Amino acid sequence: MRVRIADREDIPQLLQLYRHLDPDDKEILPGEAQERWELLKRYPGSNVFVGCLDNILVATCTLVVIPNLTRGGAPYALIENVVTSATYRKRGYGRAVLSEAIDAAWRAGCYKVMLLTGSKQPATLKFYHDVGFEQNKTGFQIRRIPPRAS
Repeated sequence: MRVRIADREDIPQLLQLYRHLDPDDKEILPGEAQERWELLKRYPGSNVFVGCLDNILVATCTLVVIPNLTRGGAPYALIENVVTSATYRKRGYGRAVLSEAIDAAWRAGCYKVMLLTGSKQPATLKFYHDVGFEQNKTGFQIRRIPPRAS
């Protein structure tokens, strides 16, 4: 598998891959998805990372690098939309994509990388721990849409 940054041509496959994240999620139209992708690309250091087998996208995550006025101005990063196709899970593809996103955050000068999960599944929590994340903070959120089922 090869990990790379997604490009515009990947958007249709990405949208299909996201169905493995939450099949009941409201779908975004391809034109609107392209507009959102272009907007994300305007944030320096931010990207959608994809894991490819031949020409098939099997895993992805989004890295957003956020400017900061503390920590000497060092930015921080947020990882979101981590998903591997159900057909390709438990093969290290998700780990490879996450590792590349984390490396990109360090190259962008980020002082930390954050990730939230709504999952309570021990295997999911172990997966993030094994990649290097620590569960050592308390997270809070306010939502406009209901959370996914875990």
